[in-house]
Amino acid sequence: MGTTATANGSVSFWYSAIGLPTPRPALDGSAEADVCIVGGGYTGLWTAYYLKKAVPGLRITVLEQRFCGYGASGRNGGWLYNGFAGRGAFARQYGKPGAIAMQQAMDATVDEVIAVCAAEGIEADIVKGGVLEVARTPAQLERLRAYVENEHSFGETDQLLLGPAETAQRIAVAGALGGSWTPHGARIQPAKLVQGLARVVEALGVTVHEDTTVTEIVPGGSGAPARAVTARGTVSARFVLRATEGFTAALRGEKRSWLPMNSSMVVTEPLPASFWEAVGWSGRETLGDMAHAYMYAQRTADDRIALGGRGVPYRFGSRTDNDGTTPQRTVDQLRQIVTDFFPAAGSAAGEVRIDHAWSGVLGVPRDWCSTVDLDRATGLGLAGGYVGSGVSTTNLAARTLRDLVLRELGSGSDTALTGLPWVGHRVRAWEPEPLRWIGVHGMYAAYYAADRQERGGRAGTSPIAKAADVVSGRH
Repeated sequence: MGTTATANGSVSFWYSAIGLPTPRPALDGSAEADVCIVGGGYTGLWTAYYLKKAVPGLRITVLEQRFCGYGASGRNGGWLYNGFAGRGAFARQYGKPGAIAMQQAMDATVDEVIAVCAAEGIEADIVKGGVLEVARTPAQLERLRAYVENEHSFGETDQLLLGPAETAQRIAVAGALGGSWTPHGARIQPAKLVQGLARVVEALGVTVHEDTTVTEIVPGGSGAPARAVTARGTVSARFVLRATEGFTAALRGEKRSWLPMNSSMVVTEPLPASFWEAVGWSGRETLGDMAHAYMYAQRTADDRIALGGRGVPYRFGSRTDNDGTTPQRTVDQLRQIVTDFFPAAGSAAGEVRIDHAWSGVLGVPRDWCSTVDLDRATGLGLAGGYVGSGVSTTNLAARTLRDLVLRELGSGSDTALTGLPWVGHRVRAWEPEPLRWIGVHGMYAAYYAADRQERGGRAGTSPIAKAADVVSGRH
C-alpha cells in the first residue's frame, strides 16, 4: 500500500476518458427568461429537457458555475438504479401507499433514462445488468436478508435473495456469503451522459451559460419576478429552480440547508481477460455491499473496476473541493477494498495499479430525504438532497418539476408525479458548526468501528451502528 494513483483529481476519471469540455459562454449582463435553472448537472439539464419538450416556446436559461456536469453528475459511480433517499421516512410520515408509488416511479425511471438516451443519440456506455449487493460477514448477511424482505414489502418482488454460489455466478467476490439482485439498474459512464444531455438541451433551444456562479436566489412576489443573482448580471424569471445539490451551501442563506457530503472513487488499470474469466461480471451489474460504510463499484466499458466509498466525509463549514484531489489515505483505503473483494486484481507484487482517484460532494438533507418543491407565491422551486442516489432520481425529479411548472403556467394539471410524497417535503436545517462537523465525523467513525467489529466475527449488527443511525436520522 501507499503507491500513489497515476492521476489524482482533475474532476474525475470519466472526464479524463473523454476530455474536459470547452466552457460555453458566460452570462454577459442581466437577462430575462420564463424559467431560470441554477445548476447544470443532471437535475437542471433533465428539467430543461422535459420543459422544452413539453412547451417548445418556453424561454429557459441554465446557469452553471463551472461547466455542465462539473459536480456530482460528472463524478459519480455510474449507478442508474431504482433506489432513492427517504422511502422509509416517507412511508412513516405520509403513508406506505405513497412510498410504494414513488418506488414504482423509480423503477420506471431507469428505463426512462435508457429510452431517452437511445432516442436522443446519447451514447453513455449503458448496460442494464441490474444491481448486485453482497454480504461478506454474518452481520451483513443478516441485514441483507432483512433488506430483501423490506424490498418485497414495498412491492419490489423482482429483488432476489442469492446464496453464495448464485452470487459467485454473477460476480465472484471473495468471501461473499450471499447477495441480492434486482434488474432495476444499469451501468453508465456519468460524464458521457451529462455532456450528451447538455448538447441535446442546447440543440432544443435552451440557453446555457457556464462559468457563471449564482450567489443568491431571490424570491418573487406581488408581480415581481424571481431572480438569480450573479456577478455577471441577474436573470429574472417567473420561475427560478434550484438544482445545486452538493453546492447548495454556497448560496446566500442556504449554509445549513443541505450538507455537502464527500465521496471518493478510484479506478484501476484495465484488467486482463484472465481476471474477468475468474471473476465473471459478464452482466456488467453495478456492485455494492452491506457494510455500514458501504462501497459501490462498476465494471467499466474498457474493463476497469471503478470503485467508491467514503474518505473524508465532510469539510468544516460546508466547504467543497475544487478539482477532486483525494487524500492518499483514502486512495489506500479504496485500493484495499478492491484487493479484498478481488484478490486476483493484484499484480505479481500483490497490488493493483490505481490509474485515477477523485472525489466530489453530494447533497444530504438533515432527515436524509430527497425533495422536490415549487412555491407558486415566490416562483422558487428546487430538487435535490439525493444522498448519493441521484443518477436516476434526478430524472424523476426533473419530470416532477416539469409537471409542477406546467400546472402553474396553466398548461398542465396535477399528475401522478405531483402527488408523490417527496413533493413539498420540508426538513429542518443542519446544526451550526462545529456541531455538524463533529456529528458527521462521529457518525462515520461509528460506522467504521461497527464494520471492524463485524469483520471480527460479530454475528449481528453492531449496536454502535444502530445508535449512529438513530442519532444521525438515517433510520
